[in-house]
Amino acid sequence: MACYKPGQRSRLIYAIREYRGRKDEPKGLGWRDFRDLIVRARIQLGGPIVLVWDNVRLHRTAGMREFIDANAEWLTVFQLPTHAPDLNPPRASGRWSSGTSATSPRPTSARSPAP
Repeated sequence: MACYKPGQRSRLIYAIREYRGRKDEPKGLGWRDFRDLIVRARIQLGGPIVLVWDNVRLHRTAGMREFIDANAEWLTVFQLPTHAPDLNPPRASGRWSSGTSATSPRPTSARSPAP
């Protein structure tokens, strides 16, 4: 979680989960892990938290929604729209391409036109 507080340096607050491949062991973070991360961020930053989230299923769980509602005095969440090409530009396919797709602008040449 990248954290910004006016007049101070930005901070990165994170949690690590080690996956050992055991049966019924979760591979990633759950909503409770995110909840705990948000609480730790509040303690470290010492003030209200404003989150800007995408539509990952984990961000929209009932438990997370209850947590957000219960802590509305210090926690504000802005949910990004489901489809926002202006906010989420298309990603390259991993190799050089012609750059001509329906969602990307036409490439511009770095050369000056010939006289």
